[in-house]
Amino acid sequence: MALLFERRYLRQLLLRGRHLTTKFSTQRIPAVCLTSANESYSERWGYRPFHTSKSLSTTMELTYKRLPGLKRGPYAEVTHTDIEYFKTILGKGGVITDKDELEGYNIDWYKTCKGCSSVLLRPRTTEEVSKLLSYCNKQNLAVCPQGGNTGLVGGSVPVFDEIILSTSLMNEVLNLDEMTGVLGCQAGCVLEAVQKYAEERNYMLPLDLGAKGSCQIGGIVSTNAGGLRLLRYGSLHGNVIGVEAVLPNGNVVDYMSHVRKDNTGYDLKQLFIGSEGTLGVVTKVALLCHPTPPAVTVAFIACPTFEAVLKTFQSCREKLSEVLSAFEMMDGTTMEAIEENVRLRNPISHSPFYVLIETVGSEQEHDEEKLASFLESAMENNIVTDGTMSSDPGHVQELWDVRERAAEALLHDGYVYSYDLSLPSKSYYHIVPVMKERLGGRVKRCAGYGHVGDGNLHLNVTGQGYDPEVINLIEPFVYDWTTKYGGSISAEHGIGLKRCLYLSLAKSPNSIKLMKDLKTLIDPKSILNPYKVFPYEVNSFKEL
Repeated sequence: MALLFERRYLRQLLLRGRHLTTKFSTQRIPAVCLTSANESYSERWGYRPFHTSKSLSTTMELTYKRLPGLKRGPYAEVTHTDIEYFKTILGKGGVITDKDELEGYNIDWYKTCKGCSSVLLRPRTTEEVSKLLSYCNKQNLAVCPQGGNTGLVGGSVPVFDEIILSTSLMNEVLNLDEMTGVLGCQAGCVLEAVQKYAEERNYMLPLDLGAKGSCQIGGIVSTNAGGLRLLRYGSLHGNVIGVEAVLPNGNVVDYMSHVRKDNTGYDLKQLFIGSEGTLGVVTKVALLCHPTPPAVTVAFIACPTFEAVLKTFQSCREKLSEVLSAFEMMDGTTMEAIEENVRLRNPISHSPFYVLIETVGSEQEHDEEKLASFLESAMENNIVTDGTMSSDPGHVQELWDVRERAAEALLHDGYVYSYDLSLPSKSYYHIVPVMKERLGGRVKRCAGYGHVGDGNLHLNVTGQGYDPEVINLIEPFVYDWTTKYGGSISAEHGIGLKRCLYLSLAKSPNSIKLMKDLKTLIDPKSILNPYKVFPYEVNSFKEL
């Protein structure tokens, strides 16, 4: 029997962070299918796949040993003379050669890729980056730029022995124009620190990521990370006002104009947004910030089916359009991992699907009334079965924590096969049940969560240990399926090393040729982040 509330009482109940259900219950517990592909991952590409380790291990296999078809490029090896020169620029503290200290920089966050770099450079200024790259270019030394190293496609760690150039010490906020909201900072600023800086001055950044405590602004820009609020504020291509970058030959290109409109020729800063460190090292960024909204309200709700999730989203866009800032989804499998692995309590009752809705606006009472009215209607129409809603900052953060820790929770399972896909809404979730049926009992979980508002699904398959049979069942099937249904093989994590052999599924031959032509023009020796983004020859490294 449905339990319906008079609107005013419903609104008061929800805004106090109370639990709401359409059933009398006191219990609170903290597809489309394709024919199996005949071609396996290893058969198509001729190498052993990546695997994920639960803990950092010195015995973890080097990436290049798992990719026997990929050969080291024609680069020089670092010598004692090179080390001494680097110290003249950075001092002893800026040049790291200790093996133990280097290990964390050689391995990515998901523990899927491991390089064998023997040198870490930590500049503090653009001038230092310029001198380093100029020298490396002349000496034919390959360089791997690295920010917070939170990427998931192997783009931020060496493949062989490339020099790691970390921006972590370039962490100063330069200025904030409190009239226009344009904030300038160095590339190594951690996102959460910049968010706090802006908030203290009554501004907010247009992007937010689960890895905010580690990821850096330069890395975010270089990978064109999407994040949790792209639905409201758009991509970085519209929110990055200026970029300063150092080219492979050491030349500094300064596009750090703080004016919103600048129609003087090619908008060259856009080349560095999403180029994954292959065209230049981003050293400074100017971001458009927005005034801190006085009204922020979050609802965490349950939906019985994915079709109900889509109907909820459609209804949200119609009834909350001017205040809607985020619409996040995760399935019941993801929630189970969150409860089991990171011990966060499910704020509502168990459900096949969960949705987090955030609204931001200028009038708290107005926004709360609109959201409460929407939820009442959704529950009456049975597309929402349960939920909680709050505008209290502490409770809002608790609800966001559940969504933001999904990736961490799944990582605790052991091995993770992670896929970042962009799909049309009608096909958005179908790959998850398809993959569950395909993999059967070979895996522990097959989970889906992501940003319904911009069509970005995160598909995660987990197991206790690496299984070559599993990866061969996933790849290239998952990429072929995504392409067939009009999606993109990478929504917000980039191409890096893991996806580069599938670039042709997302880009036409002429597009890839133009990308290569630009790379050759800007980086003729291909010293910046080699082996990334572009498909390489299976049996030999081919210079661009």
